[in-house]
Amino acid sequence: MKTFGTHNYYTYILTNKSKSVLYIGVTNNLKLRLEYHKKPIELHNNFTTKYKCFYLIYYEHFQVINIAISREKELKGWRREKKEILINSTNPDWQFLNDTI
Repeated sequence: MKTFGTHNYYTYILTNKSKSVLYIGVTNNLKLRLEYHKKPIELHNNFTTKYKCFYLIYYEHFQVINIAISREKELKGWRREKKEILINSTNPDWQFLNDTI
């Protein structure tokens, strides 16, 4: 497979303010996607809006979209306990990372 230039894709985990809900997604522009989750299109009743999941607590970078999508699907299949272990491996205090992107 040929690749031209650098491609950026991210699998990410968001939570709500009380850290009781986890949302997993994939995007090619993490900063823009975080802004979208914070200010979604009006009248959208999606998961992140309903549960107020705006806070980035974990992400992984990929250069191939298929690998990022596969990772997203893998993480979505995990139980919460396993997701928490993954988050704790790089962000043990579950700090909100939105401002670091």
